[in-house]
Amino acid sequence: MKLTRRDVLVVALSAVFAGSAWAHGPSRQKVELTVDIAAPADKVWARVANFHDMSWLPVVARTEGQGGNEVGANRVLVLKAAGDPTIAEQLTRYNAEGMTYSYKITEVDVKVLPVSNYTSHLTVTADGEGKSKVQWRGAFYRGFPNNDPPPELNDQAAIDAVTGVYKTGLDALKAEMEK
Repeated sequence: MKLTRRDVLVVALSAVFAGSAWAHGPSRQKVELTVDIAAPADKVWARVANFHDMSWLPVVARTEGQGGNEVGANRVLVLKAAGDPTIAEQLTRYNAEGMTYSYKITEVDVKVLPVSNYTSHLTVTADGEGKSKVQWRGAFYRGFPNNDPPPELNDQAAIDAVTGVYKTGLDALKAEMEK
């Protein structure tokens, strides 16, 4: 059987593209946690609505920022840890009527939070008389952008870290709102 130039080209390109399918980098990870709170949604929203007040999140020592609740506002979370590590974030969407906002991390040391390209959404909804539901969800890549990440920067480390932050925050918010 005689191969034409076209046949050789097709086989060569197939080999190149087949190999590249195995050489992809990390995949986008997602975390979503929800908590039911025995408090009215407007009361819960009033507690979390200020983009520059993350005092309800136990790991945050203080929040510094500018721009209020306007899209494009920036904040820096100073964490309660040795050396005062920080996470810089930017507000990307804010809807007071819908009781929701979205933000992204613009700068973080992967030793502090092992993620990259992180976006997040916080939403409060009414859930019956005097009750609410808070949903915190995020999407991100692991802290190591290439193949074969070290264990502390792999997908599971990123998922575990974000899940820990969300769970700690939502548990603290629930405890505070239900006093």
